[in-house]
Amino acid sequence: MPARTATRNVRLPDIQAMDTATPTPAAERDDDPGSRTLRRGLQLLDTVRESGRDGLRVVDLCRAAGLERATVYRLLATLIESGYVAQRGRFRYTAGPRLASLAPPKATPGFAQRLQPVLARVSAACGDAAFAIVREGPISHCIARHVGTHPVQILVIQVGTRQPLGVGAAGLALLAALPDNDVAGCIAANAPALGQYGGMTPDRMRILVRATRERGWSVIGNHATRGVLAVGMAVHAGDGEPLAAISVASTLARMPRERQQLIARAMREALGALLPNGL
Repeated sequence: MPARTATRNVRLPDIQAMDTATPTPAAERDDDPGSRTLRRGLQLLDTVRESGRDGLRVVDLCRAAGLERATVYRLLATLIESGYVAQRGRFRYTAGPRLASLAPPKATPGFAQRLQPVLARVSAACGDAAFAIVREGPISHCIARHVGTHPVQILVIQVGTRQPLGVGAAGLALLAALPDNDVAGCIAANAPALGQYGGMTPDRMRILVRATRERGWSVIGNHATRGVLAVGMAVHAGDGEPLAAISVASTLARMPRERQQLIARAMREALGALLPNGL
């Protein structure tokens, strides 16, 4: 797992020498060792959480949290392994999937309203139900749907449904659009629950992510709902950041390869026409 690799790469300097280089803060003098460690860990978590998507270097974390370098390295090793912090590149640290999942969902003012015309246009083109999701840490959250005109509609996913990111087509498209570290963190965080979705496994999810990136849109069947296949596509902001995703679901018999391609093309055209500058 990437978190464990990151932990092995963390070099721990001489902890005793570094930690005694400056006086202990007055607030910690009466703390027992466990309370002191917890206090410092929470300080570091607050600093990482406020650092944004680009994260901070160790030297910046030391300065912002008011902690010694050895203490920061030691705490980072634990926080990375437990999924609360993730490495971004070689030298920066940012919020991990477990920390993100504990935070309130990002405000998405108007996302459902802005995506609703896109769903309507896609649904009209294919006759099937279309859905929109956003990401909440390692979880996908359905925020909108549009019912199609075909007599058989797949409506198992409701507005408000939450499930592991990647087990449905829209979630898979959004997962594949994320940076590698975020993908790894989400898969690791969801690993215990994946088997409940048609026998999904972390390895299978990684294969699907690679295929989605190569294709430019996602295809997944028999995982979120048995007998159903869906096609998905990520929706980006103007700066390219993936913010949401849309999908169309139908029965396996109604989704041959040619129709999957037609639906993906309809999605791309609808997003280009209705959200030319991104979400």
